[in-house]
Amino acid sequence: MFISLTKQRFVQILIIVGFLYIVLVSVEVPFVFLTGFSSLSQESLTRLPGLSREVNVQEKDSPIRPLNWVSKSSPPPVQFLHHRRQLKYQGGFISNLSFDAKTFDPTTKDRSLELHKSAKVAWELGRKLWEELESRNFVIDSTENVNNGSERCPHLVSLSASEFLDHGNVMELPCGLTLGSYVTVVGKPRGTHPRTKSKVAFSQFIMELQGLRTVDGEEPPRILHFNPRLKGDWNRKPVIELNTCFRMQWGSALLCEGWKSEAYDETVDGEVKCEKWIRDDNNFSDESKLTWWLQRLVGQKKSLTVNWPFPFAENKLFVLTLSAGMEGYHVNVDGRHITSFPYRTGYTLEDATGLTLNGDIDIHAVFASSLPTSHLSDATQKNLEMSNQWKAPPLPGQPVDLFIGILSAGNHFAERMAIRKSWMRHNLVKSSIVHVRFFVAVHPRKEVNVELKNEAEFFGDIVIVPYMDNYDLVVLKTVAICEYGARTVSAKFIMKCDDDTFVRVDAVMNEAKKVNGDRSFYIGNINYYHKPLRFGKWAVTYEQFIEDIFLLVRPTYSTFQEWPEEKYPPNANGPGYILSSDIALFIVFEFERHNLRLFKMEDVSMGMWVERFNRLKPVDYVHTIKFCQFGCIEDYYTAHYQSPRQMMCLWKKFQRQAKPQCCNLR
Repeated sequence: MFISLTKQRFVQILIIVGFLYIVLVSVEVPFVFLTGFSSLSQESLTRLPGLSREVNVQEKDSPIRPLNWVSKSSPPPVQFLHHRRQLKYQGGFISNLSFDAKTFDPTTKDRSLELHKSAKVAWELGRKLWEELESRNFVIDSTENVNNGSERCPHLVSLSASEFLDHGNVMELPCGLTLGSYVTVVGKPRGTHPRTKSKVAFSQFIMELQGLRTVDGEEPPRILHFNPRLKGDWNRKPVIELNTCFRMQWGSALLCEGWKSEAYDETVDGEVKCEKWIRDDNNFSDESKLTWWLQRLVGQKKSLTVNWPFPFAENKLFVLTLSAGMEGYHVNVDGRHITSFPYRTGYTLEDATGLTLNGDIDIHAVFASSLPTSHLSDATQKNLEMSNQWKAPPLPGQPVDLFIGILSAGNHFAERMAIRKSWMRHNLVKSSIVHVRFFVAVHPRKEVNVELKNEAEFFGDIVIVPYMDNYDLVVLKTVAICEYGARTVSAKFIMKCDDDTFVRVDAVMNEAKKVNGDRSFYIGNINYYHKPLRFGKWAVTYEQFIEDIFLLVRPTYSTFQEWPEEKYPPNANGPGYILSSDIALFIVFEFERHNLRLFKMEDVSMGMWVERFNRLKPVDYVHTIKFCQFGCIEDYYTAHYQSPRQMMCLWKKFQRQAKPQCCNLR
């Protein structure tokens, strides 16, 4: 009886639930048909109102700042809806971006900007220099000691202490090093002294092999960084650090802290990476003495070992020898092997054209021997690279899917050649589905401009932006990229990158195609909470930054006395990002009407412009760390800070392996 009553109640409950479901469905279906399916789209259900917390930034909507002013001359958003115009062919290799006296006239701005003043001067100088170059033939004075296209170099270089100081603590190695070359340094570490504004005493010095001839006018790469720290390291123990650095990007450091390298660790020409030396925390302690006496008491034999102290001591003379082996560099001090460092992808021995010594050290003498006696001159190397197989395909007869504009400098010939030989050989580029161009400004040296003009005429892949090159004005090249991509080749997507960036063309194309075709987008490694730096290379003074923001939003000065958020607008890191063509057209349109505000950091400027466009038409901000700005990561879309030889290494790996892998991982 009890079981039958339970079943009846269960059946009654099911009937009631079913009746309620029928009633709800009968009411909901007419509502959906009356209101339309678009109002219940997945987008409207998932989009969030804005960024309020520093969490889940990838799932949030595009951040919008309170912009109260938009240029009255700006066209309505409909004019920028992926506008595909007829191709605009240019007769030469000069950018079609319109420059005139009004473009950089600071008197037409709300306040006088130093950036606009320097831009005006750079434009006038660059235009004048390039016009002279086109109107007359410059003759480059070549007084190099050349024999059949090669430079003759000494077999041995020796400098005394005074000569080394006179050369600025640099010993030049004209033809670099070769297998078996060695450098000997005789010196004496100075005593410890307190660090500035600190009571911590320290003593250290740095010896580096640098590529002095890699790029003229820039900080040379550190092919080998050797840094013994006698005192002052964070662990309070003497250490030796070895590393490499290219364009401020350091590799993985090798630290020798007194422990011998493990047996399973790789060796360099049969030598361990780190030798053992006496550490204060594991030698001659009471415990070690007790263990030694107990072992002797029971008759256990102990192998004879020799314990060496740290190879450098304060105010003690040393003789250091750095030699080049088959697999890496070897460092011996006072005849004893100390450490070995394997060669890293990116540079060869001949690139090490200078030795520097700095820090707490007194140099007595420096000499190098077994050096190479010949080296191909720069002019000869460039002539050897002038091959028709590296020429760019002509402008396509129809719009392209993706345009990639590469920021480069006049003297970055090696970087451009590495790209021509690597990812510019991708099938998408050779078939003109993807179009690639280098954007270069006028160089201060006339001979560099002559070579640049010849290079542009031969390869056909360089666009000259006619202003005197300046790091703070690189933003002008970005505007020129937008103009070329949106007008000259009428690309759907426009990408900007640097000449030390390796691009996986197919992956970038697929990432851009993921966005709905009707949407405006901004794809890259986006900084949502990037604060202005007040010190260093990218330092921004508080007053200058506020001044630029004033010009962007045009508030009254009485009601806007400081930058309230202390953050830049969301912006993608400069080494690589993608835009939809409507954003690029908007940027060019505003620039030509003198309404585009410039900022000395190119990536921040782009963030400001996209944010401004976002007020006219919603922009999809797509963030992915695969646009790597600090080097290379597995399964990357772009890899930054890649030297010319690393470019070639990445290209070879990309062709051989299904999954992209980085070079120089050890």
